[in-house]
Amino acid sequence: MLNFFPFPRRDSRFVLLTRLLTLLLVVFFLLRLRLTFTSWAQIPHDPATLLLIFGGGLMQDVAFSLCALLPPALLLLVLPQHLLGSRPVAALSRILLFFSMTAVAFVVAAEVLFWQEFSTRFNFIAVDYLIYSREVSQNIYESYPMGIVALYLLVASLLLFSLLSAALKQSLSATEPFGRRGARFGGLVLLTLIAGLVPSAGQLRPSSNNYVNELAANGPYQFVAAFRNNTLNYRTFYRLAEDDSLSQQLRRDLQIPGAAKNLYDIGRPITSGQPPRKLNIILITVESLSASYLDGLPDSSAKYKGLTPFLDKLATQSLFFSDLYATGTRTTRGLEAITLSLPPTPGRSLVKRPDNGPFYSLGGVLQQHGYDTAFVYGGRGYFDNMNAFFSGNGYRIIDEGDFADSDISFKNAWGVCDEDLYNKTIQQADRSAASGRPFFFHLMTTSNHRPYTYPDGQIDIPSGTGREGAVRYTDYALEQFFTRARQHDWFDNTLFVVIADHCAGSAGKVGLPIDKYHIPLLIYAPAHIAPTRFTQVASQIDLAPTLLGLLHLNYTSHFFGEDVLAAGYQPRAFIGNYQKLGLYRDDRLVILEPQQRIFCIDNPWHSETLLPGDDQQPEVQLAQAYYQGADYLIQHKLHHQGGASTGTLTARPQPATPPSPKTSLNSLLGQLLFKALCCTKGQSS
Repeated sequence: MLNFFPFPRRDSRFVLLTRLLTLLLVVFFLLRLRLTFTSWAQIPHDPATLLLIFGGGLMQDVAFSLCALLPPALLLLVLPQHLLGSRPVAALSRILLFFSMTAVAFVVAAEVLFWQEFSTRFNFIAVDYLIYSREVSQNIYESYPMGIVALYLLVASLLLFSLLSAALKQSLSATEPFGRRGARFGGLVLLTLIAGLVPSAGQLRPSSNNYVNELAANGPYQFVAAFRNNTLNYRTFYRLAEDDSLSQQLRRDLQIPGAAKNLYDIGRPITSGQPPRKLNIILITVESLSASYLDGLPDSSAKYKGLTPFLDKLATQSLFFSDLYATGTRTTRGLEAITLSLPPTPGRSLVKRPDNGPFYSLGGVLQQHGYDTAFVYGGRGYFDNMNAFFSGNGYRIIDEGDFADSDISFKNAWGVCDEDLYNKTIQQADRSAASGRPFFFHLMTTSNHRPYTYPDGQIDIPSGTGREGAVRYTDYALEQFFTRARQHDWFDNTLFVVIADHCAGSAGKVGLPIDKYHIPLLIYAPAHIAPTRFTQVASQIDLAPTLLGLLHLNYTSHFFGEDVLAAGYQPRAFIGNYQKLGLYRDDRLVILEPQQRIFCIDNPWHSETLLPGDDQQPEVQLAQAYYQGADYLIQHKLHHQGGASTGTLTARPQPATPPSPKTSLNSLLGQLLFKALCCTKGQSS
């Protein structure tokens, strides 16, 4: 049995992997010991806890390490002897081994100092640096001591390399029959599969103490898991308040009478009192349509003046919302807000998460009223998980794969041009109208996106020359769509909605620059809605209940958004990115951040001054009510269809102990190591 991996003889190629496995397990043990010592005051000191930390941690380490050994093991299996023993392969092997040890040293330093900063192993905050790699890289060389970093990496890499150099030499010179190599490789695969059955710390969560669970985890494995799931645990990283109190406050703000039977139960009957009007709906979500593109708004940009003449005219003929805000900076976040009427939650949008439906949604309510609902996209809908999200929530899917060659006049990497998308929509509307059913089509455009290409000859700005041309073409394509739609019988019985998914840019001097979330919303139905300019603050999540209100439909709402045209509406908006969550109300912006930090900005359109937030401030409590409540319903699957009223008032997690921020040189060094590691792997979104 000792002839098989992981205990090969010295004459085996796999002796290097045995030494490497041993080294990784020792390094991970020492790292866990260091982190445990750092957090000694926050964990129980009984034998069961230590067994869980080090025993459970060992299983996690073994599982990750065996997976990491599979690629080099495959090479050792297939390389013929004359290549394995050659000088080029030997030189390349030494280089690869050295830089592999550099990566190990990098990860160890990053883990230690990431723990000092957040008191957790790698999670979505780490992945976040991949997403924002450009912003990180712009400041990294000016902010941190690169010389110290380089010296540490050099010394640590040389030390680790020296511990494996003899084993590398033995592996390269070993003569081993292919059958024996295959048996050992098969043994490694089998061990890896067995180890893969060990649940992750995030799945197991055997302790009520979060420090214990994190200490038992493996950092690199957690990073990979976070990269896949892209979530950030709200109850671990954000300042919490009592769920009972917040649940009541949320209901008061949503004007829900009576006492709640369940935590964060926001279900309430919506009764119109007027006969329903089952008008068709064509909801056009326009890629990156910032409010600054339209003339006549406070933040209109001179750069884009005159580029949207059709939209500027349409705004005067529509119910036009001039002070509305997107919830995020990504397309999926906008689709989530419009479809689910939820405030943004930490991490990535629900659209991209594995468990993304069926939620309580705008489409679901309309389906109950007999509507044909469809998501119409000119690109490949697997991108950003859009097809899975909409199909999982009951929508028909029409994407690029449903376009015949004759339907396509132009396309680029993102899909067909907006004109082709609108022509396809008219075809689908004719079919639905012929069946006698009202229809709801949710469109997502692509042309106002880099590389900013569109059909030649349609506008006076050459294709591919920049954002200005894409904005002008977006406006032109919309005009052509309305011109064609007016020729169809269903036009007079249709609500046309034009809204942005997000703004064209999100960078600013503060974490949540309010002007970078300002988007337009137009609802056009001249036979049914008088032209009006709605000037109060509103949120993207308010679109669904406002539309249903315009249709005079009766339903039971579980939306966090409100019908802004109804009596008693209190203006507010929700904005966020992957970490920061904001509530904008009464010209004050409350920002909730990881590490239980809360800040406020008064008059955020004209000020960048961050003020510390106080838990006793009403606007802070309201922000916590919305965001903590939304997280609770999502985590307990209570916002899913048919599951919005099954929570209990007694079962709620307790707030985590706040991690203490570090300002030492070590912390700065660790941030540099960590950010630089991420920057080398990611690319800007």
